[in-house]
Amino acid sequence: MRLWHKDLIEVLPNKMLVSQWRELSAIVGYINKNGSLNHRLVNIIEDYKKIDLYIYTKKIYNEMKKRNMNPSEKVLEKITKYTNIHINNKEDIFVNWHNKRYLKQCFHNLEEKYDRNIINKKEWELIASKYKKINENI
Repeated sequence: MRLWHKDLIEVLPNKMLVSQWRELSAIVGYINKNGSLNHRLVNIIEDYKKIDLYIYTKKIYNEMKKRNMNPSEKVLEKITKYTNIHINNKEDIFVNWHNKRYLKQCFHNLEEKYDRNIINKKEWELIASKYKKINENI
């Protein structure tokens, strides 16, 4: 399980975007069933306000819609119910987690996926370009 860095959402390959949507569903399902998470890559979610998870989820949902994908409304409803939040105007989410260091980790994870032919050259070039732009602005 992994939540890709929020600034990379718009350049994630379609299959990774869909996988992220499934991850979010699994995360909230696990929390609802067990009361908390038990996975080292995502346990950190519990250190943040629920609004961060909700806004992250909405970012994934909106990107999928933008690409004419059909994210399950049930997943969005499940996360909305879990977080009890219905707004989408806070941009600064997962402040101490989705930072420059985590961005770099996600970038290199995606780079490995490119090296192993899991993502194609066009997808990689979008990711690399976005990463470069982000780093120029830091």
